[in-house]
This record gives sequence, C-alpha cells and structure tokens, in this order.
Amino acid sequence: MTRLADTFARLKKEGRAAFVPFVTAGDPDMDTSFAILEKLPAAGADVIELGMPFTDPMADGPAVQASSVRALKSGATMVKVLEMVKKFRRTNKNTPIVLMGYYNPIHAYGTARFAKDVAAAGVDGLIVVDLPLEEDEVLRVPAKAHGVDLVRFVTPTTDDARLKQIVADASGYLYYVSVAGVTGTKAVPEDDVRAALTRIRAVTSLPVTVGFGIREPAQAEAIARIADGVVVGSAIVAQVAGNLAAGKDRAVAGVLELTRALAGSTHAARRDKVPSEVKA
Repeated sequence: MTRLADTFARLKKEGRAAFVPFVTAGDPDMDTSFAILEKLPAAGADVIELGMPFTDPMADGPAVQASSVRALKSGATMVKVLEMVKKFRRTNKNTPIVLMGYYNPIHAYGTARFAKDVAAAGVDGLIVVDLPLEEDEVLRVPAKAHGVDLVRFVTPTTDDARLKQIVADASGYLYYVSVAGVTGTKAVPEDDVRAALTRIRAVTSLPVTVGFGIREPAQAEAIARIADGVVVGSAIVAQVAGNLAAGKDRAVAGVLELTRALAGSTHAARRDKVPSEVKA
C-alpha cells in the first residue's frame, strides 16, 4: 500500500478522520518553513499538504496568497521545495506529503521531469488547483507511472454526471471544497457537507477530505464526524504572519499550537456511520 492508502485505511479502522494541515513551503523562509514541516507530525498531522509558492494563487484567500508572497520573496523555488521534502524524508518515512498548487510552475519545470522528481523526493500526491480533469492527463499519467496520486476536487456545484467523471480514474483521495469561493473566507455549511459526502460515497470508495473554511477546533471536530479527513490551511498559515513580529521561533510555535488543537479535536471525534459508505 502507498503511504496515503495506508494512512487512510489505518484511520478508518480506528474510526477517526485524518487531520491534514496545509503550509506553504518557504514561508517565511526555507529554514523556518522546514522547522514547521518537520514538527507537524508530532503535533498531530496525519497527512501534510505542502503549498508550492506561486505568484497568482487564484483559488486562495488573502492568508494563503500572502504566504506565497513571503515564500517567493525569501527565494523559494520548485527545486528548493523538493529538497525540503527530501530532507523531511530522511527522518520521517511514514507521513504522506501532498504538494498543492498551480500548473504554471509545473509546466515551466517540465511535467515529465516534475513527476519523476517529486516521486524521487518522497512526495505521495499532487493537488493542482487549476488543472481540470479534461486536461489532467498531462500530469496524471506520468505521476501515476511514478506512484504519485493526483488528487481531484469535488465542489458544491459538481453535478452527478461530472462527479462520475471525476471519480472514474481518481486516486489517493478526493478533496471536497466545502464552500464556493476562495480559501479561508466563509464558514463551513455542515449540513450541506454531510449531504454532499453521502452523494460522493455512493459512487466511490476513495477517502474524502473536506477543506476551505475550517478554522477552529470545534469546526474541525464537527467535520471529522462525517469526513475522512479535515483540511485546514488559511488559519494555520495566518499564524506565521500573526507571530512574525515576535520572531520566527514564535511563528513556528504558533503554527504548532494551533495544529495540536485542531488535530486533537479532529482525532477526538468518532466518525459517524454513514449508510452509503458501503464501498469503502
């Protein structure tokens, strides 16, 4: 089994959801960013989404946009991001890492080369926000050849016909975007999420994580009862910006404190038994 499959299978057996923090590689600089990354598993991260800095992160709200700006100003590059993952893998062989970002930097790097290099670095999955399923073969095929999953999105506006297309050759897990809009700007409509997950689980056995709009431990706990994973990004990266004036050590501490609180609430919640979850 892959690290992703093994992690979700283990957590399902335990009756709990994965906690999935998002952090931007290189924010506020490469050394401080790595200090955060290497400590996230001990703080409760089951899977880590690591942002690839980009100049025009169109799907992200102000907090994540600002984190990309800080990272790029500090000199972050795709090569340095992959070196960070390699360094992480020297001491952590088990925690899955999923790179999240936009297609432009991948295209500039070279798609075939990128697929090969991310696998060699120890990356388990890719989330490419602006690569629709009609065009994702350019990355999905070489990534699959190297054992790397391409995670697809499902949104509140995804109809049944498109949902079937999305899950047909999806792998790793599905990312359910809980609100229409950019990251970190709206509260999560829990009842709507529950209904959406029931519909998704009727057509796939893949784990489904939920992100966009989850900021507080209570929200994480509520979503953890119905989802296979809880993704938190904007609230976590905002800790970097909010604590930088007190020093980089404080910025690291702020991220880890919030991660522990969110992970604790996620892991404390026992997942509901959803009748339609028969294929998992």
